[in-house]
Amino acid sequence: MSATRPNPLQWLWYAFGGRLPMRLREWVLYDTTSRTWALRHLSRTLIQCAPSLLLMLLPGPLWLRATLPLMVVLGALYASVSYIEETTEHRLAKHGYPLGMGREVRRARREVARLDDDPDMRGEP
Repeated sequence: MSATRPNPLQWLWYAFGGRLPMRLREWVLYDTTSRTWALRHLSRTLIQCAPSLLLMLLPGPLWLRATLPLMVVLGALYASVSYIEETTEHRLAKHGYPLGMGREVRRARREVARLDDDPDMRGEP
């Protein structure tokens, strides 16, 4: 992985869909193809939902004020998981990678991990 990571403000911009500077391009590829790429994607979704907590400040019964942000989060997570591949590919395309790059890199990494775990492929008895 590239040693260059976005600073907290850049990451927040990125989490909300912004494009990072080209010097962070390798980090974006890592972020969207690492072993934890799906968890990283979901963490960005949760950050996007954080402003929904302001709904708790509206007047009304506590159950309603607590339920509104919960429904926002659940709906956002559902949509996020439903379109996780497409969203990730779009994020990579914004940073100059061809469509399908993330899927291909993740597939190649899974294949390498599978081969590393297979004793027959390592030449071990």
